[in-house]
Amino acid sequence: MSIVTKAIVNADAEARYLGPGELERIKSFIGSGAARLRIAETLTGARETIIKQAGDRLFQKRPDIVSPGGNAYGEEMTATCLRDMDYYLRLITYGVVAGDVTPIEEIGLVGVREMYKSLGTDIGAVAQSVREMKEVALGLIASQDAGEAASYFDYVIGALQ
Repeated sequence: MSIVTKAIVNADAEARYLGPGELERIKSFIGSGAARLRIAETLTGARETIIKQAGDRLFQKRPDIVSPGGNAYGEEMTATCLRDMDYYLRLITYGVVAGDVTPIEEIGLVGVREMYKSLGTDIGAVAQSVREMKEVALGLIASQDAGEAASYFDYVIGALQ
């Protein structure tokens, strides 16, 4: 839920007008819209590069996951790993556009630890894959936007640990 929607829902639940603090947060949210869209466009446009480079880095740092018995061993399982990385990158772009982590949480993180555990997937490797995507992505994002973008990657990493 965006900052705007939250403010409206909260005010309406109390049958009141938006307060000065809420209006200021909405103003700030709208003012940061161009930067959030710029970040999302960069991440979306460079998604293949981000996934490829981050995947290569992950597999170099964690050769155990692409070795026999590893969760990304073999062509099909490696493709599944890269697909999951793409999924998390997409969720991050949703959060950036919304200016809020709610879409990330509601769409992609509820029950994720349990799911990976039931599949026997090393959740630490999944978190590492997001760290690698963050590093690659921040190298492609304008420096003034890096802090905003990093916070969404960090949110996903934190949820996976």
